[in-house]
Amino acid sequence: MTQNTNVRKPSWLKISLRRSDSYFEVARTLRRFNLHTVCEEAQCPNSIECWGRGTATFMILGSICTRSCGFCSVRCGRIGEPVDPDEPSRLAEAVKRLGLKYVVVTSVDRDDLPDGGAGHFADCVRAVKAIGDCIVEVLIPDFQGNHESLVKIVESKPNVVGHNIETVRRLQGKVRDPRASYETSLKVLGEVKRLDNKIYTKSSLMVGLGESDDEVLESLRDLRECGVDIVTIGQYLQPTRRNLPVVEYVKPEVFEYYRIEAERLGFKLVLSGPLVRSSYHASSLQTIPEWNRP
Repeated sequence: MTQNTNVRKPSWLKISLRRSDSYFEVARTLRRFNLHTVCEEAQCPNSIECWGRGTATFMILGSICTRSCGFCSVRCGRIGEPVDPDEPSRLAEAVKRLGLKYVVVTSVDRDDLPDGGAGHFADCVRAVKAIGDCIVEVLIPDFQGNHESLVKIVESKPNVVGHNIETVRRLQGKVRDPRASYETSLKVLGEVKRLDNKIYTKSSLMVGLGESDDEVLESLRDLRECGVDIVTIGQYLQPTRRNLPVVEYVKPEVFEYYRIEAERLGFKLVLSGPLVRSSYHASSLQTIPEWNRP
């Protein structure tokens, strides 16, 4: 597949720009509690829809990432912002104010911290769970594969632990920061499952970066082999001119093919479509027939 930097965005990627009252309520709450969301920092195309439903993916540990991936528009730096010890309580208060029953918490990479920020992540999970009946999904970095960091995450008892493999094996070096790797991501996902097999694990793939169908299917098989329960597959969209260009806009029928093949492999939940992102419709996890809350 050759790279084409002049491909035009197709009609199936058009989204509504109408903002609802719920959207503005989420925006006001984020500002009031000085919180970041990946929706804003990564310029997610679904933020209007998700905020309109009263949901958001909170991004902790500051807004500066210590890694520089080719697909991501989040600001990068060698050292991140100072860790805010009050962030867990502010996050919990925002969740309470918004009346959220399903919360997704993610972060920038913090290779400058001894545990990669895992302890702070765990504090945020505990704070949110302490406010009441709330399901918590965390979308974690790889923590450089550190076992102790993963133990901290698992012991905080999130309901879902996500970690994104992002792209197929061949394109890892092009798409992700050199400190990330396909093998480390699989190790992280497998280790979480070994530490607590009641926790649902989740990963995500972007397509349209030059991968083949066979490579996508290979990645899906690898994810299932390490016990991943949920997978999301979505179209890569270039957030800024500094980021990698789109090679191909994958057609909706190809996403449907990926969904069928992923379900055949045994994933408990598959979300596959042009506008799907790792946290898009995250609460649909509860539609799994055997859904239980650890």
